[in-house]
Amino acid sequence: MEASFNDTESYINSFPEDVRLILQQLRSAIKEAAPEAEETIKYAMPTYVQYGNVVHFAAYKNHIGFYATPTGHAAFEKELSAYKSGKGSVQFPIDQPVPLDVVKEIVRFRVLENKEKSKKKKTLRTCKNGHQYHKSSDCPVCPVCEKEPARRENFLSLLGAPARRALEGKGIINEETLSQYKEKEILQLHGLGRSSLPVLREALSKKGLSFNE
Repeated sequence: MEASFNDTESYINSFPEDVRLILQQLRSAIKEAAPEAEETIKYAMPTYVQYGNVVHFAAYKNHIGFYATPTGHAAFEKELSAYKSGKGSVQFPIDQPVPLDVVKEIVRFRVLENKEKSKKKKTLRTCKNGHQYHKSSDCPVCPVCEKEPARRENFLSLLGAPARRALEGKGIINEETLSQYKEKEILQLHGLGRSSLPVLREALSKKGLSFNE
């Protein structure tokens, strides 16, 4: 179909009643197998996203196209052998029942596959306090420490977001670390201006510390 749609409901409702029924059954099966997946429209087709694209489907004149990437179809080659298939697609004839149990298995497989790929993209790290966490960026801030009350209540909480992120990105998360830097070195960090210095000086002073001379 050439028309564009903003949501799955509109897409399904654009078809005749007999096709709508099939699409609703397929939609329900997918949502049952992946209840946390986001339902959206991509490539002009209903799409389900969890850790990345999971599956798509689309209705045509004589069949329902179901797309679960080459890996999703290869893993269920035997179960789909009765249907016309491509490298990453399968066609379910409109005049035949859709194998919903197989669809659910494929969806669950794709969610797990996406989840494993997502984990591999992130590096396992250990912060100085012994917390382990996965992170894909270079930011050294530990998300566990970030949630600790003591962390939220220190001088960082008194700064604006840009200044706070600049210090955290440099690993400056307490007064002791801050005292190892000169004021001019701190001002060179992107996101920090002179307006932040009084806050930092006061925080150091309360700990009996000062900027490095």
